[in-house]
Amino acid sequence: MKHAVGLILAAGRGSRMKGLTGDRPKCLTELAGRPLLHWQLDALRTGGAAPLLVVGGYLGHMLEPETQGMPADAYATLENPAWARTNMLSTLLCAAPWLERQFDQGAGQAVISYSDIVYHPGHVAALLAHPDHVAITYDTLWEPLWRLRFGDPLLDAETFRQEGGRLAEIGGKPGSLDDICGQYMGLIKVSREGWRTVTQRCARLGDAVARTDMTAFLRLLLGDDTPVGAVPVAGRWCETDSGDDLDRYRRALEAPGWSHDWR
Repeated sequence: MKHAVGLILAAGRGSRMKGLTGDRPKCLTELAGRPLLHWQLDALRTGGAAPLLVVGGYLGHMLEPETQGMPADAYATLENPAWARTNMLSTLLCAAPWLERQFDQGAGQAVISYSDIVYHPGHVAALLAHPDHVAITYDTLWEPLWRLRFGDPLLDAETFRQEGGRLAEIGGKPGSLDDICGQYMGLIKVSREGWRTVTQRCARLGDAVARTDMTAFLRLLLGDDTPVGAVPVAGRWCETDSGDDLDRYRRALEAPGWSHDWR
């Protein structure tokens, strides 16, 4: 079986974190005693994705392995020099030379991770086991997490619907909880063919890539009738958009058996 690689999109500052990211990238804020980045690196490796690449931007020098107390070859780094005026899709395209080199050297798949999430390694393994060339994970236990973060889950949740193990709808404004069968987490898998589909669709977007977020891009793929696998997972992950999120998760971790404990 061909090996998989992993990349983490860590270019943005995370302005909603306010002062917590004044002197560090968002992925270096800490949860359960470790920076988010360290949790991500371990989950990707344990789940079957290595070697690894971190694509930085804001204070990107802080993401170097040696700066994180790791060997120089623990992971590779690149930079999105336009991080302040682009988004994660643009950051992903900065990784194209590295990723295509990995495919040329025998990698079969790549897992792409947001840098503001933590997740169990089993989610990575489940994603890699899905046969489609493009696939995402979604949380079927999303509602308790959204209630913890927002009170009313409909304040932030987006529509999500799958049919037969494939994504059918994502990113709309839900009218009720019935419009949501899960929530996208920020983990994507592409094969070499899937990556070709991604880059060709980005080429058609042209300059609009910089204004297209990842959820909107997934909708574009659906509009092209590109199959996008939908891999269900049950909790065991978190997304961190603010310092309040971190505080809520720290309190939740104090009680045993929390459904979204990723460790």
